[in-house]
Amino acid sequence: MCFERRKHGSKKCRKRLVWVAFGLVLLLPLYLWLVLLSPFFYTPPEHLPALKEGTHRVFAFGTLKSPWVRFVVMGRVGVSEEALLPGKRREGLNIIADPTAQTPGLVFEVNATELVRLDRYERLGVRYERVKMTLHDGSQAWVYRRLQAAESASY
Repeated sequence: MCFERRKHGSKKCRKRLVWVAFGLVLLLPLYLWLVLLSPFFYTPPEHLPALKEGTHRVFAFGTLKSPWVRFVVMGRVGVSEEALLPGKRREGLNIIADPTAQTPGLVFEVNATELVRLDRYERLGVRYERVKMTLHDGSQAWVYRRLQAAESASY
């Protein structure tokens, strides 16, 4: 097919590859909208508490540390600063209680709409729960932690 070295097929293969690349470029925004912003594929559980208006501080220790991820999810990067979460250790996609550990991360402020978008990204109530925790400097911030570990560990 395209990987064979033929004089007559090379133009055809390049044309096919260009169409495939073009299709992927068109499908990526659709995929991101479906997964991150659309009303499809995620329905928050009914038992979640109502969200207060105003600004909220969020502590990120995983993918939300990336400015690109925050931009795609929230619509802006926002200003972030380094922070530590004492008494917790990162284990894969989660944090677990460990009195001797500190988890490094970033803290940033979001409004209520952006927090709802972060909740959707983290699949609040399905994969993660959002818990208020105290950072190393004494301030509080929302932290997303895996539900499986949250049900079996004490925090």
